[in-house]
Amino acid sequence: MPLDTACLLAVILEGIVYGFSILMFMGTIWSLTYKQRMQDINRPMLAVAILLLILSTGHIVANVIRMEDGLVKYRGTYPGGPVAYLADPTQKTLAIMHVFYVLQTLLADGVVIYRCYVVSQSVWVIIIPSLLWCSVAVTGFGAVYSYLQVANYSGDLFANLLGWPAKWVTAFFASTMATNGLSSGLLAYRIWMVERKVSTARGPNGNSMMPIVRVLVDAAILYTVVLVITLILFLCSNNVEELALEMIPSIISIAFYMVLIRIAINRQNRTPSTNETELSTFHQSRMQVDISKYTRNDGTPVYGIGNEDQPSTLKE
Repeated sequence: MPLDTACLLAVILEGIVYGFSILMFMGTIWSLTYKQRMQDINRPMLAVAILLLILSTGHIVANVIRMEDGLVKYRGTYPGGPVAYLADPTQKTLAIMHVFYVLQTLLADGVVIYRCYVVSQSVWVIIIPSLLWCSVAVTGFGAVYSYLQVANYSGDLFANLLGWPAKWVTAFFASTMATNGLSSGLLAYRIWMVERKVSTARGPNGNSMMPIVRVLVDAAILYTVVLVITLILFLCSNNVEELALEMIPSIISIAFYMVLIRIAINRQNRTPSTNETELSTFHQSRMQVDISKYTRNDGTPVYGIGNEDQPSTLKE
């Protein structure tokens, strides 16, 4: 596929996926704010959702400007025509697109690592994911810098990226796949273990967390599959790589919104009757424990030690 054709189709496909991400963003805002008091709204997650929308919007705007420059503005003045312009890795609009992409990747991976820490409550669990996250930052901005340092370039994009640019890009994709895969796996495993422990005590009418585990796995698989396809096409020097690459920012947002909406639905499924049943069961078990503490084996009450005549005051 010619490079100009691939880039044009990439903008169209990115616009379609971006439209879906807008719908998911609206659903996320609704799920975070519906029937919620101002002080109960999860403001950090709300801020992350808005930042993801801003970054994906900036990416598609920069992509449209790049295509307009290559196909219209500099069509007759740039040496080599539109294909040579789009294959030029030193173009500022291309660098801006990559910066938006790297920032969005860091934000999304950072949120997954933070969730993993909150669930596990252990710093040791997130040491390796945090180191991988740092490698994502280094390789991502290293790739952007290496693009801008290319001196001699032709009409072949992949020939222009031979050497350090290709190595930085490969390392970036490998790092972000490892970071997201490991963090999502640890998070899903921890939630699954908690679910196993509380499932018997909760009873059949309790609120299960398994839907959250499934959507975490689905989001991680969606993101990883797109990254693997993009990396394979890049290593094969195939221009179709542009189609997969330009859709990734919007797919990152969609994967994040999927998890937030699923958590909100899971929270809303906790009906008052279910909560009251669980609360009643909890208090009954507490009462049985308290009664067993202050009765003898024959059922007679045990009063204050050293004062058998007067009952002691029992406080929770």
